[in-house]
Amino acid sequence: MSQSIHDFHDDPRNAEILIWINGQLKRRAEAMVSVFDSGFVLGDGVWEGLRVQAGQPLFLDAHLDRLWEGAKAIALNIGLSRRELTLDIRDTLVANQMHDGVHIRLMVSRGVKRTPYQDPRVTVGPATIVILPEFKLAKPETVNAGLKLFTVHVRRGFPDVQDPKLNSHSKLNCITACIQAIEAGADEALMLDPHGFVATCNSTHFFIVRRGSQGPEVWTSSGDYCLGGITRSNVIQVCREAGIPVFEKNFSLTQVYSADEAFCTGTFAGVVPVRSVDGRHFDTAVPGPMVLRLQALYKELAARDAAARAGVWA
Repeated sequence: MSQSIHDFHDDPRNAEILIWINGQLKRRAEAMVSVFDSGFVLGDGVWEGLRVQAGQPLFLDAHLDRLWEGAKAIALNIGLSRRELTLDIRDTLVANQMHDGVHIRLMVSRGVKRTPYQDPRVTVGPATIVILPEFKLAKPETVNAGLKLFTVHVRRGFPDVQDPKLNSHSKLNCITACIQAIEAGADEALMLDPHGFVATCNSTHFFIVRRGSQGPEVWTSSGDYCLGGITRSNVIQVCREAGIPVFEKNFSLTQVYSADEAFCTGTFAGVVPVRSVDGRHFDTAVPGPMVLRLQALYKELAARDAAARAGVWA
């Protein structure tokens, strides 16, 4: 049976969560936006996923940097300062008595339109901001057993078509990639760039481990055709701190199939091993030694970040 990196055990506490919408906390059944909202009508907005640990949204500054950069790129006025939004996130967590094992979906759309049409000038109100927290942890069996990937025909496109660097609400190319992978019996889609090199997955970033002249090396894509992933960057950082050779480069499926290990990264599940790509299994046990090492290093980095943020909410 296929599984997603985002598979999680349902938590009954989520039935009673409070969701922050434009300054008001709404119960789950009452948390709604207008059918004229830009996000619903057109997918016009940007978003972030946040993992909460020890009461702190991990790597919050990097996530807010990406949110503000995306909003600026599409001429979207968020309408709040970074500090105001940070305090709203804090208040939402406090209201829900959330401390650990929490994932937040932070969404910003252009706001309500007077008619369903693309032109931003028909927007009649401020941006719609939603802070949606849930008690959510990745299933241990997913993290330990690894993912099956399938290379799909849906490509990551050129930035002058729809820039992959933009974390927009419009994710239809990733959704169609995901559907193709699911129909092929896989868990996640591996996507190529326009030149046929490996780019990324439909909802995560992809890495391989290969033998180099000085020992194991970690490879990931050049980054030209994928979102600037926060966890991706953090994994590259811990590799460099630990003296592990890590390269952002073009590589082909042939090099994937002959790799020693592979893994995916994402805010929700962290570092997750890949057990096969297009039916090719890796010789190393899953999770392999490099994945185990990187899982531990990433866990340490996350703990350091949470500790550094403790006491700085106010």
